[in-house]
Amino acid sequence: MKILLLGEYSNVHWTLAEGLRSLGHKVCVASNGDFWKNYRRDISLTRDESRSGGIKLLLKTWCTLPRMQGYDIVQVINPMFIELKAERILPIYKYLRKRNRKMFMCAFGMDAFWVKCATEFPPRFRYSDFNIGEKAILNDYTKEQISDWQQTEKAKLNRIVADDCNGIIAGMYEYHTAYVNEYASKLTYIPFPIEVENEQPTTYDTSRKIRFFIGIQKSRSIYKGTDIMLRALQRLHADFPDDCEILKAESVPYEQYKRMVDDCDILLDQLYGYSPGMNALLALAKGKIVVGGAEEECYDILGEKELRPMINVIPDEEDVYNKLKWLIENKEKIAQLQRESIEYIRRHHTPVEVAKRYLDFWNSK
Repeated sequence: MKILLLGEYSNVHWTLAEGLRSLGHKVCVASNGDFWKNYRRDISLTRDESRSGGIKLLLKTWCTLPRMQGYDIVQVINPMFIELKAERILPIYKYLRKRNRKMFMCAFGMDAFWVKCATEFPPRFRYSDFNIGEKAILNDYTKEQISDWQQTEKAKLNRIVADDCNGIIAGMYEYHTAYVNEYASKLTYIPFPIEVENEQPTTYDTSRKIRFFIGIQKSRSIYKGTDIMLRALQRLHADFPDDCEILKAESVPYEQYKRMVDDCDILLDQLYGYSPGMNALLALAKGKIVVGGAEEECYDILGEKELRPMINVIPDEEDVYNKLKWLIENKEKIAQLQRESIEYIRRHHTPVEVAKRYLDFWNSK
C-alpha cells in the first residue's frame, strides 16, 4: 500500500513507517519533526519563529499538498496535525480526504476528547493531568488546554475529523477511554511502536551507584509531574548520596536524549499517566527500568498477565520517594527488571508487529 503519515509525536510515525517499510509498503512521513526533537521525516513542515511563520507554513503546505494525494491511507497524528490555526487546517483535511482513499486519526495526546474526559465530574480517572481524585488540577498549563480545547475552533475541528475519518487509533489506555463512549465502532487501541535496542541488557553491578535519569521539558514540567519527581529524587540523593546519582536533561534534541538514556539505569517519566509514553518505552527498549505511570489498566488493555517491569507511582511525592528508596534497598532485583523491560517491548511494541496491527485495522475499515 501507499501510506502517508502526517504529523509527529515522539517519533511514533517515523518508527511506524519503518515497520511498514519492512513489510514492503511505500510510506511517506510529513511533519515538523516534533519541534526541537527534530525527528526524521520525508517532508519537512516546520514553522519558523518569525511573525510571518504561519503564513509561510500555510503557503508551503498548500504547495506541498499535490504530493500528498493518491494514497491508500492517510493518517494524521492529531486533529491539529500542522502548526496552523484550526480554521486553516480544516480545508487541508478536506483536500486530503477528497484526494486519498482512506483517512485515519490518532488519539495520541492532547485533544478535545481527552480534555473533556479528564475534566468530567465525577472523574473517570483516579488521577490524570487534570485531576487527583475529585480535586481538579488547575495550573497555567491545564487552564490553557481547557481554554484551547473546549468550545473552540480546535474542538470543532476535532469533532469534524473524528466524525468524518474512517477510523481512530488510540495509543494509550487513557486516550482509548476518552473516545470509546462515542466512537466505539470506529476506534481501536494499538500500542506505540519502538525497536528493541539491547537484546541482552548489561547486567547491573550492585556495587556501584544507581543512575537515575529524568528529562525535563521546562514548559511542561508541572503538567508531566517532573517537578514532583525531581523533588523526590533530590531527597533520595540527599539521604543516600553513596547509592545514587542524578542525570538530568532539559529540552534536548532526541539524539542527545537517547545517549543520555543509555547512561542511566532507571528513568522517571509520566507521573500522571496510567500508561508508559514513548520516552518510557524508549528506556524499556534499552533494558532500563521505568518509574512512572503503569497502572493495571495499561497491562489489561494489552492482555499482559505476567510481566510487570515498570515501577508504578501515583502523583504523590512520598510515594515516588518510597518507590525509589525500594530500588536502592533492593538492588539485586534491578537486573531482573531490566530483562523484563526488554521482554515487555519484544512482546508488545516491535515496529513490524505493531505495523501489522495497523494494516489489519486500516483494511477492516
